Amino acid sequence: MFNTMVTYDTERLVTLDKTHLWHPFTQMRDWIMPEHEPLVLVSGRGPWLEDSRGRRYLDGNSSIWTNIHGHGHPTLNQAIRDQLKAVAHTSFLGFTNPRAIELAERLVALLPGSPLSKVFFSDNGSTAIEVAIKMSVQYFLQNSRSEKIGFVAFDNAYHGDTLGAASVGGISIFHDRFKSYQFPVTHIGSVEELAGIDGSTIAGLVVEPLIQGSAGMQLWPAGMLKKLRAWCDKYDVFLIFDEVMTGFGRTGRWFALEHENVYPDFLTIAKGLTGGYLPLAATLTTKRVFDGFLGRYEDLKTLFYGHTYTGNALGCAVALANLSIFEEERTLERLQPKIRHLSEQLKSLEKVPYVRMVRRCGFIVGIELARSENEPFDWLQQMGTKVCVAARKHGLLTRPIRDVVVLMLPFCVTNSEIDLAIAAIEAGVREVC
Repeated sequence: MFNTMVTYDTERLVTLDKTHLWHPFTQMRDWIMPEHEPLVLVSGRGPWLEDSRGRRYLDGNSSIWTNIHGHGHPTLNQAIRDQLKAVAHTSFLGFTNPRAIELAERLVALLPGSPLSKVFFSDNGSTAIEVAIKMSVQYFLQNSRSEKIGFVAFDNAYHGDTLGAASVGGISIFHDRFKSYQFPVTHIGSVEELAGIDGSTIAGLVVEPLIQGSAGMQLWPAGMLKKLRAWCDKYDVFLIFDEVMTGFGRTGRWFALEHENVYPDFLTIAKGLTGGYLPLAATLTTKRVFDGFLGRYEDLKTLFYGHTYTGNALGCAVALANLSIFEEERTLERLQPKIRHLSEQLKSLEKVPYVRMVRRCGFIVGIELARSENEPFDWLQQMGTKVCVAARKHGLLTRPIRDVVVLMLPFCVTNSEIDLAIAAIEAGVREVC
């Protein structure tokens, strides 16, 4: 046990939770049922989490795709302590701070040779995309191209839940209710469909490079990013890469864009930026975009957009420590044999009944369940959820996307812990399906 000196009144905590809290992406009718027992997570060490009853679980989705180096990493913990000795937060509106300045420099340095040289901080992936969308529209509106207000995005994409980010989302259950309040967006299913789009009215094209996350870990074909870049260049459209999920080593490299050596006009990052410790996001863009907002105050070219915790010193301090760990512990280098081991071990899952397909991109895995090759489960059966709940009994904690079980482990896992995760999923599938 991690917290041997701490005891929790689990029943009281669960009662208070069901009385007062509203959880995201959760049907609360089911949650508040007397028979439902929420897991109350209280501590973590490395890739492991512990609940209030002392049960341990391997963190199979890196705490919603955020945790990189494991829980309780001493370098990250110390970075927060050190910053607290100075100050926790100061306004970024009209002021600045050393940690934000240093972090911007480090982020730009991760992309040598790219045009991305300007950094705008926000709080999470949704707001990072929101920044890119609003910058794109405002840039063209105030630089004699007022007709360029539309966007192109992909079917089944997910880019966040703020209104601008939701506009470019392609999953109907999340976004359709709010369509009348959103930016004009043309959704496509493949690069080939760009041929039928008039780019003269488009401000930006948004894509999750290499792999769509909330679509069920769907892989894009090789060479796609170069084609998108070429189309955007032809029509003077801003290319926006959403690397909120794929950034910081998830694909095996710092960023997914490195696999095809294609640079966007906007790069959005969040989740792994602080190693899974604090909310922080960044939108990187080019000098061209930055210069398009310069002018006299009365010209009203200012980006009148920001957040209370923009440039938060604590968040920036732990993000700097996160980047240092990558260098000091040779994280990406040491990850490569783990990726190979994961790939090899996943072959056993492909043979399990009711596993239709296993998709992998670097250290990101989606295991799709189905009744047969051509017959999905009825989505109302919630088979993905049931498999994940069953896997808890075997020491794994993760969440599905419908009937796709997601496995996205912290990079600090050992090969034996990878094996445990795969065995837990297999056991869950066999028990439930």
